[in-house]
Amino acid sequence: MAVVPAWDRDASTLCMVRCNPLHANPLTSRADLARGVSDLVRPLLPYVSDGSARLRVGAAGMHYGAAAGEMEAMVRPIWGLAPLLGGGFAFAEAGHWARALASGTDPAHPEYWGDVGPRDQRSVEMSGLSLGILLAPEHLWQPLSEVEQDNAARWLGAINREELPDNNWLFFRVLTNLALRSVGKPWDLDATRAALDRLDTFYLGGGYYRDGTKWNQQDYYTPMALHFYGLVLAKVAPDLFPEHAARFRKRARLYAQDFQHWFADDGAAIPFGRSMTYRFVQSAFWSACAFAGEEVLPWGRIKGLVLRNLRWWSERPAMDRDGVLGIGYAYPNLMMSEAYNAPGSSYWALKTFLILALPEDHPFWMAEEEAPEALPDGRIETAHGGFVFRRGPGEALMLTGGQDGREHRCHDAKYGRFAYSSAFAFSVGSDAFGQKPDRTAIDNGIAISRDGGTGWISRSTITQSGMDLGMPWGVWQPDEGLRIDSWVDVGPAGWHVRLHRITTDQPLLVAEGGFSIDRTGDGHMTPHDWVHLADGLARVRSLSALSGLRDLNGVRLGEVVRVAPNTNLRFPRTLMPRLLGAVPAGTSWLATAVFGAPDPDAIPAPFALPATVRALCAREGLDTSGWRLCDGL
Repeated sequence: MAVVPAWDRDASTLCMVRCNPLHANPLTSRADLARGVSDLVRPLLPYVSDGSARLRVGAAGMHYGAAAGEMEAMVRPIWGLAPLLGGGFAFAEAGHWARALASGTDPAHPEYWGDVGPRDQRSVEMSGLSLGILLAPEHLWQPLSEVEQDNAARWLGAINREELPDNNWLFFRVLTNLALRSVGKPWDLDATRAALDRLDTFYLGGGYYRDGTKWNQQDYYTPMALHFYGLVLAKVAPDLFPEHAARFRKRARLYAQDFQHWFADDGAAIPFGRSMTYRFVQSAFWSACAFAGEEVLPWGRIKGLVLRNLRWWSERPAMDRDGVLGIGYAYPNLMMSEAYNAPGSSYWALKTFLILALPEDHPFWMAEEEAPEALPDGRIETAHGGFVFRRGPGEALMLTGGQDGREHRCHDAKYGRFAYSSAFAFSVGSDAFGQKPDRTAIDNGIAISRDGGTGWISRSTITQSGMDLGMPWGVWQPDEGLRIDSWVDVGPAGWHVRLHRITTDQPLLVAEGGFSIDRTGDGHMTPHDWVHLADGLARVRSLSALSGLRDLNGVRLGEVVRVAPNTNLRFPRTLMPRLLGAVPAGTSWLATAVFGAPDPDAIPAPFALPATVRALCAREGLDTSGWRLCDGL
């Protein structure tokens, strides 16, 4: 392939990276991170309202009202400011946030945040205010007059009277009561204990939680919410709830052993599940462990996981031109958002800066940052999470049987794919049930059509999942006429394999996608780089990666899809290989070898069936003698 200068193929990306307030910050020391918080918050200052209670940074909609959305935008920077100020650093404009608490909780003020109702977004934001009161009371509480403090305490106390969703929101009640107690205001011990007892019922074992009992999701809400808040409690109130604090610490130690596999050696984390717009909140768990004094891994490794992740994000064009962190992932993108993402929501990313509350001589800051090569590699199986991981150069890969994420937008992409990669991310459909494969953007997943390809249904709402013969396994059963069981496991370097048992009461078309890869600079590609053959092979190579699929049964056709723009979380424009074939009524098996490497010159190793797959085939009585195994791609 022709070598294309970086400026010629991604000049716009490089330009927008320079708008990232973290760009050019080395992010290696405590002082660097303090500068990072200040630089991230300062672009918001021109949008602070006259009374300092609201922040107006956009006009996009969310499922709650503008007053709560503007309050949210104003409060979320406290997640970074509280440890910054509590850690002894200065921020000249910190007075805005004390005035926000005074104005926003005064019913007579024109910028009053409003009365708190059941299942109210205002209850969510009480957690940020509470962290500020706990860590930096001299900046966020003491400047208030006695009347203002009484107003604030009365308003915050409403969280004990109103209904909360039966999930991680219960921790907001816990944190708010701890904050009220810390400043000598009325609080509710019984409500706090009841919330903690209920949160205990979400625990699954092995360090894993699910976020409530309604849905089965083990995504970033386990580390960045449930573990995070529990560790904050363990640090600030171990005397009040010693048994809960001990459990939170023990569970974090268990979870850390698995969660380290979510991070690649370049600092990128695996995008998976909802709320990807919170960006570097991915590493907030490690900061919470350090804050609580829990050496869940060697301090040098914890430090490396946090700082490399922040440095990776410092090189992404995630901000708008004025440096404001908008909705999106690696670039601004509303298509992948949730209904609860308001302008300003993304600043929950600042939770990772909790480590600024630690003094300079804390073991976290004193430790030498461990080299990324020291991270565990090879195949890692996590029984409680139902995942298999593999780390390679520039990539962390997760294989999963899927989860039930039906309450969230684009849940088929966020929970129903087979493989999630830090190097390739995943794509969300711009037309999830349409005819065009470029709009459905089903990478690393499958879809079926019963009408010859006019309408497609993407794999979603996984009704059963777990581990089977050491492999992630999941069941997709959209209706009584169709059930697809899928198993996945890693193969040789860069490869993974998928087996699908399809039981259908009518003939189907089945489409299966591989990794979407960046097509920036695709005008420089040659026809040799696109291969789509009739013998069950689909391969595509761009300037940055190689991706391919091989149909081991040899019954499907290969093609390469130029995917609709802004569907992939990592890259605005992508290419994707996929296989397309017909399946008769009855029970059929499909087997697929999938390759992906963030290196266009990668040479795929000869493919061989993993022992787990051979065991499954033996159990199911499958004859693999006719499968088209290969020497490469």
